[in-house]
Amino acid sequence: MALKIRLARAGSKKRPFYHIVIADARSPRDGRFIERIGSYDPMLPKDSGARVKLDAERAQHWLSVGAQATDRVARFLDAAGLMKRVPKSNPKKAEPGEKAKERAEEKAKKAAELVAAEAAPAEIPAEAPAEQAPAAEAETAAAEEATAE
Repeated sequence: MALKIRLARAGSKKRPFYHIVIADARSPRDGRFIERIGSYDPMLPKDSGARVKLDAERAQHWLSVGAQATDRVARFLDAAGLMKRVPKSNPKKAEPGEKAKERAEEKAKKAAELVAAEAAPAEIPAEAPAEQAPAAEAETAAAEEATAE
């Protein structure tokens, strides 16, 4: 039987209150438990002594017989000095995922194409009248010669 030291929710809607309990890992969160060893009231300020109440002696006993604490309870036990919790570090947490990177690349590519498309037509019309102007002058010159003859 795998034992867990975990939180069981109590309290009313939008007013959470938790009991710190020893339970079989297979039992439901608020279901059957073996022993209640403390309480946690998240509505109280963090510096309040009544926020976390814990029977340290019983917690130490259950840890010695192999009970595993959940992450939140491990924080409480670490603060009480009963067990050492290794802080987790995830340096890639803020890095976007694969799909987000692909979308960003596609967006940048489209933006570059749009800038290139805006720049290219602006250059072509400027050159086009210059190319058309000599042809138009040649036509008018030819027409003048024809009328002069």
